[in-house]
Amino acid sequence: MKPFIQEYINDEKLKTDVSILKDKGVNKDDVYILSHDDDRTNRLAGSAETNTIGIKEMDFGNAVGNLFNKKGDELRTKLEEMGFSKAEAEKYEEDMDEGKVLLMVANNDNVNSYLL
Repeated sequence: MKPFIQEYINDEKLKTDVSILKDKGVNKDDVYILSHDDDRTNRLAGSAETNTIGIKEMDFGNAVGNLFNKKGDELRTKLEEMGFSKAEAEKYEEDMDEGKVLLMVANNDNVNSYLL
């Protein structure tokens, strides 16, 4: 099952939504942030107490391959590992190219109702 995904331009709105998810009991281990800018991703993940998509979320072969890929390829591979199709991964990667940040929530069917 692929995770819930939402795009953000505003970092504060993203943090607010992460707080809502936590208040609703969503496990922080199921909440991921992904962007084109590693520093921004890590800063947001740290301040919102969420995860980035790292080695443990990917199978070893793809993770090792990503060490040598360009950033766009790496992001698309991470999205595909999370269950998105190649076309979906390309679309989301293009959106990240434009400065958007992705919030993904795994293992929860109720996220849509939490973030109205």
